[in-house]
Amino acid sequence: MTKPNLDKTVQKFIDYIESKNSKPLNEITPDEAREFLSELQKEYYAPINAHTEDITIFSPSAGDINVRIVRPENCLNEKLPVIIYCHGGGWVMGDADVYDMTIKKIANYTKSAVAFVNYPRSPEFKYPDALNQIYATIKYFAEYGSDNNIDTNKIAIAGDSAGGNLAIAAAIKAKFENGPKLLFQALIYPVADTEMNTESYKEFKDGPWLTKKSMEYFFDCYKPKKEIKENDMFISPLKAELQDLEDLPPTLIITAENDVLRDEGEALARKLIDANVDTACVRINNTIHDFMLLNALKESKATKAGYKILCRFLGHALNNN
Repeated sequence: MTKPNLDKTVQKFIDYIESKNSKPLNEITPDEAREFLSELQKEYYAPINAHTEDITIFSPSAGDINVRIVRPENCLNEKLPVIIYCHGGGWVMGDADVYDMTIKKIANYTKSAVAFVNYPRSPEFKYPDALNQIYATIKYFAEYGSDNNIDTNKIAIAGDSAGGNLAIAAAIKAKFENGPKLLFQALIYPVADTEMNTESYKEFKDGPWLTKKSMEYFFDCYKPKKEIKENDMFISPLKAELQDLEDLPPTLIITAENDVLRDEGEALARKLIDANVDTACVRINNTIHDFMLLNALKESKATKAGYKILCRFLGHALNNN
């Protein structure tokens, strides 16, 4: 295996993780995995000023949805655009506290509200429960967002990893159901396919950080026991036909150089372009999967560049329409 090209900060983090000799994800329980990520984030946490509010949305089709709304402190009484944020963690891990720094940075840098969906996690809940809650959240803010000082005409969606998968799936669902119009979608190293046979999967199957075995575990947790079509575009958006992708919102896809998901994310960008969707795809070199989530990497050049790119695209889409 070719030695990955890593920023010094990233390499230091990988060395630290390897020194802990932790069991792989597929050998621990979901709760143990959640605790591992939560404690890791706390270890490198740095407070960021922003206003937070936790609300519960009731949806007849999706049940009670727990959402954390984050907005810049100096914009409490200002009607703001909203970014619906779908978190990663393989549909298994992650919550609003794990993503605290991420969503506060996005809110502050874009001068927008960020609505973080604490969707029901796998394996306790299977597809399509998380997707249904995210779509219901979009509909809620489009209809009732003014109750939370949200501009109901300025809604974008964003997500990382499994959350990137959920974000584009929700955008496709909105299209097919003639749902709310999304101004933009940002997909950060998204899960785009179930095949796991790309060159980046072969090159980085053993990491650093995210491995092929971990992705197999995540899919096993997320996919329902009953048969689903292997080309289900709501699980594998790369399997969508071009006509299914037409008229999706303008899109930014960010990938990481040393990541099993790199190639499928870039393939998804090409397919969106073929479907005449305004799409930009940026590969960030010298870093790993989750580089925009991990608090340990907050000072790395790759992470800082990723946030600048992400927030400029989101900010422009929401504040210039």
